[in-house]
Amino acid sequence: MRASVENDNGFRLEGRNPVLEALRSGKSMDKIMIAKDAHGAAIGEIIKKAHERGIIVRHVEKAYLDKISEAGQHQGVIAQTVPYEYKEIDDILEIAANRNEKPFLLILDSITDPHNFGAILRTAECAGVHGVVIPKRRAVGITSSVVKASVGALEYIAIAKVSNIPTTIDDLKEKGLWVIGADPSGTVYTCQDFSVPLAIVIGGEDKGISRLIREKCDFIAGIPLKGKIDSLNASVAAALLLYEVVRQRT
Repeated sequence: MRASVENDNGFRLEGRNPVLEALRSGKSMDKIMIAKDAHGAAIGEIIKKAHERGIIVRHVEKAYLDKISEAGQHQGVIAQTVPYEYKEIDDILEIAANRNEKPFLLILDSITDPHNFGAILRTAECAGVHGVVIPKRRAVGITSSVVKASVGALEYIAIAKVSNIPTTIDDLKEKGLWVIGADPSGTVYTCQDFSVPLAIVIGGEDKGISRLIREKCDFIAGIPLKGKIDSLNASVAAALLLYEVVRQRT
């Protein structure tokens, strides 16, 4: 996947898979620019879906796409879209209610690597997470690298950006959710009860979850480490915990 680059007119979405998934999800677009020498099944489907929705398609020189691309991996396609619309916590809880499911949220504490964030979003969408919560400061937002790493998942999962994670945790607990933080020192995650309405907290790449957020958690879930490395990649830790929820709930 590729890009969501914010500019005065919205976002540029780059790459064949991201643009195609955005078209499939019904995302609003102003226009799609395709390199004159671009071809293949994905390009054909992009053009077909764009015409069906009345979206302008412009065939341009690849050099022009290279010039406006953020990372130079546009694969011959860049779309001009509206800015990403963040959701509210209540919107996420409503998604769970509409599915008649117990709330299943993921809270990210200071994830700064866009590739980790994108990979986590992809896993979260596949695992049926109702929404992801991120802080407004000291964390990565929606960027081109995040969109690329999520491989289309960004178009299907709700993300809320909040000013204060600890306060948000308090609010979620008042609404009946249990909050479980991920930390190597916690009780082995397979011994935890993930069948309840819950929010899982994954910490940043360097320091894990902060002390204050850790204190707000109802439980701490640990992943056994048998090697010499003292922690897992944040996206890997998230995947293990999210799919433990899936296992227990199914």
